[in-house]
Amino acid sequence: MSDARPIGVFDSGIGGLTVVKALRDVLPNENIFYLGDTARVPYGNKSADAVERYAIELADMLMRENAKLIVVACNTVSSVAIPKLRKHVSVPVIGVIEPGA
Repeated sequence: MSDARPIGVFDSGIGGLTVVKALRDVLPNENIFYLGDTARVPYGNKSADAVERYAIELADMLMRENAKLIVVACNTVSSVAIPKLRKHVSVPVIGVIEPGA
């Protein structure tokens, strides 16, 4: 039986939609739930504490949508908050820096 829960994706804006497209290309049968934090974009000029706080808020929203996996489509969050996110949620968390490294 397949897992119908969505893959959760978030970014600090709409740039992460390119990640959603790539996921759709390789996983066409997966449900994807996208969050773009356009209210607080850009994250690059925010403190590490603020970025971690925003990331946890977005991850919590995705967990409320029953995400089975969280993809962080934001370079700033990927470089600052991935370890904290992995401790905070009960699902795998993937950042955009690791796959490209």
